[in-house]
Amino acid sequence: MRPRHRVRCRTAMALGAVAGLALLTGCGNGGGLRSAGRTPTAVGPARLWPWLPPASAAPYDYGEGETARIPGIEVPDDDVHRLDPVAVVRAGLAARPNRSSGTADLPADTVKKINACRTEPASCPVLRPYFRDLTGDGRDEMVLGIRLADHQLSVRVYMPRAGGLTRILSTSDAVISVELAGRDLIMRVPSAITGYEYRTAWSWDARQRAMLPTQDEIQRIPPSRAPQPRPSATAPPTRPTAAPASPTAAPSAGVSAERR
Repeated sequence: MRPRHRVRCRTAMALGAVAGLALLTGCGNGGGLRSAGRTPTAVGPARLWPWLPPASAAPYDYGEGETARIPGIEVPDDDVHRLDPVAVVRAGLAARPNRSSGTADLPADTVKKINACRTEPASCPVLRPYFRDLTGDGRDEMVLGIRLADHQLSVRVYMPRAGGLTRILSTSDAVISVELAGRDLIMRVPSAITGYEYRTAWSWDARQRAMLPTQDEIQRIPPSRAPQPRPSATAPPTRPTAAPASPTAAPSAGVSAERR
């Protein structure tokens, strides 16, 4: 074990010849250096199975880095706040029609609802947009969400450029939440492992000119957000206790009688 270094304080005593008093002098410990204890030895990474040839291509295509210019959409002054989100989604569908070959942009049922957004707005799956400068060029991008079946959500980000519009992110998942943090778009999705969830942060990559999943990790769910156990179906119902009536009691103005 490495010994710790201590700063010792020595006291010098001088007797005054005239007053006969003791004068104590010493050194203080304020600002002194202290050991942080034993430092663990750094261990470099050890490569396993070094004779295996490295892969040259990804086994699956998740669509990262795919971008698409949206035809027919003009963005005056590169201001995406003026755009109609439904028109943007429909223009993207027209450029990439829905097909049954497994490369469909959106399910056929969702496309049908999008085409009926004008006549049936209550069932329109296109959610209201959010705006944030995610690329750092000083102009806001538009973030759109499209509701899909089975509680899934398609998230898309559109970037204005030279009076036009380019889609720089398109991904779908069964999300818990979608957040904007700085210049990152963060998606939290459920995990098959009880008590855990996946967290993916999408960030702008200037080289690819697209938003890429720069952080993808699994995290434990905080106790505050952990699902609460449901009451047992065999447990006897609890009989409510009636509160004594009060002639002066009145409902609070800040409490609604019915929770919507």
